[in-house]
Amino acid sequence: MLAVGTGAIAATTGVTLALAGASAGATPIVQATSGLAAAAPSGDNGTVKIHNSTTPVTDPRNEPHVCVFYLDAFGFDPGQSVSWTIKSWPPTGNRTVVASGTLILDSQGNGHTGNMTLPNGHYKLFWTFAGENGSAKHKVFWVACATTSPSPSPSPSTSSASPTPSTSSRSS
Repeated sequence: MLAVGTGAIAATTGVTLALAGASAGATPIVQATSGLAAAAPSGDNGTVKIHNSTTPVTDPRNEPHVCVFYLDAFGFDPGQSVSWTIKSWPPTGNRTVVASGTLILDSQGNGHTGNMTLPNGHYKLFWTFAGENGSAKHKVFWVACATTSPSPSPSPSTSSASPTPSTSSRSS
């Protein structure tokens, strides 16, 4: 796109030309970018995932249906300190905090919590850090662990047998 107006030319290349008068020899004033891509704002460049306890930490998938799980972070700033909070979430929860913690990420900006579990239900993770540009990162997920049915207790015996005396012979 090239826009020509009253003394200005702008192209999609990021170069702006301003002309100093129609008959003044068209002296351009150039404002250009260096051609390097701008880096993501500090801290906002990572992602956080919910992982089943058996999923490798290098796996980038999000697993929103878990039983035993951990929080996994990828691509944040090296050594960044992150605070996380998990709240019970509608339709099964009431937005109360059920777990929270802090995690210091490694020199690659990666890190993970230990395994954890919560009662069956719907939850929302809030991931916050100093210097974030905008709202906290968040994930919703379900905890659904198989319930074990109690084993039946043995029923009492209906026959009442009395012990038989044992006869033993002793030799002296």
